[in-house]
Amino acid sequence: MTARVCVISLVVWFVLASASCSRGGSEEHGAKSSSGVSSESEHHARSAAKPGSYEDWCGEHQVPESQCTRCNADLVAAFKATGDWCDEHGLPESQCMKCNPDLKIARPAKPSER
Repeated sequence: MTARVCVISLVVWFVLASASCSRGGSEEHGAKSSSGVSSESEHHARSAAKPGSYEDWCGEHQVPESQCTRCNADLVAAFKATGDWCDEHGLPESQCMKCNPDLKIARPAKPSER
């Protein structure tokens, strides 16, 4: 099962590698008002972030932004098409910590400053 999830994750990664985050106005994705504690930029990657990079990270859901189905529902079909979908929890099986409690999704390392 773990090998299958890894293979499916890789397939989905390549399918979604060119996907960009499609966010609307500032009221989406947990962004607070000007007096609030957090902003969208603190939790979400810039739309120009390269998939698989350190910058490609959804801080709100702790997955790569380019693969975050909770922020970009347009990605759901691709995960379902590859069989990487948990109907019970409504997210990719490769990201489902409830079904896979040993799953580790790590943010890529930050590039060293030159």
